[in-house]
Amino acid sequence: MKFSTLVKSTFATSALLLSSLSFAANIEVNANGNDIAIKGYDTVSYFTKGMPTKGSNEFTTAYDGAIYQFSSAENRDLFKSEPSKYAPQYGGFCAMGVALNKKLDTDPTAWHIRGDKLYLNLNKAVQKKWSTDIPGYINAAQVNWTDIKGLTETQIEKVYQ
Repeated sequence: MKFSTLVKSTFATSALLLSSLSFAANIEVNANGNDIAIKGYDTVSYFTKGMPTKGSNEFTTAYDGAIYQFSSAENRDLFKSEPSKYAPQYGGFCAMGVALNKKLDTDPTAWHIRGDKLYLNLNKAVQKKWSTDIPGYINAAQVNWTDIKGLTETQIEKVYQ
């Protein structure tokens, strides 16, 4: 085998491996194709302003394989000082979905803070249902998240059919 062919083959294998490792890290966080979490909303603003605020690509940091955007350097720095305090529960997947063994997308405007933790839901209708038994759904989600956090939605469907 020529040296140049060997180098190209090794490079291609390495790139494929890195790509699969990147994908494996991101299945635990709900992020878009550009690895942006919470659709670019500032996760700290839920706690400091009591409402969702759109973040900016000017103020970002990486956490758990995703990029979080913030509305200010102050919010970014608060997040960096204690990311587990501000990051949404269940990697930003729908809290109700996780309670039902699913990884669903979220609407950043369908949110709730309970016990100093941020929970997001698929949409306002799901949030309304979730709010009928928040403690019960959180308990179910806590148990389920342990089993599904490292799985893709397709893998989850195969396990829970």
